[in-house]
Amino acid sequence: MAFAGTSTLHFATAEGSFLTDGFFSRPGMLRVTAGKIAPDRDAVDAGLARLGADRLDAIACVHSHYDHALDAPLVAELTGAEILGSESTANLARGHGLPEAQIRVVGDQVCSYGDLRLTFVDSIHSPGDRIPGTIDEPFAPPASYKNWKTGNCYSIFLEHQSGTVLVHASTNSVPGALAGRKADVVYLGSAMLGKLGDEFFDGYWRNVVLATGARRVIPIHWDNFFKTAERALIPLPYLADDFDRMMRLLDDRGRADGIEIVLPPLWDRTDPFS
Repeated sequence: MAFAGTSTLHFATAEGSFLTDGFFSRPGMLRVTAGKIAPDRDAVDAGLARLGADRLDAIACVHSHYDHALDAPLVAELTGAEILGSESTANLARGHGLPEAQIRVVGDQVCSYGDLRLTFVDSIHSPGDRIPGTIDEPFAPPASYKNWKTGNCYSIFLEHQSGTVLVHASTNSVPGALAGRKADVVYLGSAMLGKLGDEFFDGYWRNVVLATGARRVIPIHWDNFFKTAERALIPLPYLADDFDRMMRLLDDRGRADGIEIVLPPLWDRTDPFS
């Protein structure tokens, strides 16, 4: 596995390759809030090259906000990947001009690519979703960031003979939604977790980490996605999140429950099960 910032994760085996989100453009705050955004082809090419992901079997968007789905249709075009997600994600792919044969709206079925099996479970966006709703018609960038509405949110289980990982990128949970599903490792969405209070954290940890029996938690989506990810990641500013408190909460709860907390290195390939 290799981590490229936000919730972009590349999983590759001898038989299958899979990417979540594929967000490489990371436009700056001024452009996002006051202008129009579009994929940055140079940034996408550079990100795929650093991951060694010139070909992919699939790319999945955990939901359809721009910080998850802006680049996904272009990534699918460049790598030949099937793009997976909600009907909103499908409309983004159609707006880019991808053929229907390359677009899959996910449901209860298991999606298999080589020795990788993907299962999508309905989830919920982090508290305070500023762009709720669905994308009901295809559109093509450049456009306001507000056009990238949430659509459906998903937790994604990825099964391999080495083990099972859960990619849970949004900092929220539905009680009972993951009951009966097991994961060895959770890639845990942590945006705003340092600001959401102890009661929220307790429920989130219980509904996602303890419910799946994970023994390792890897925080994701804690970085400032208005900044590039060329060399190093920096946390979201304190106004949006409290990174230090987030890490203290995770470390303390992990220590109490015997669960390892590991920050993912940027771009380096690691074995999540080792």
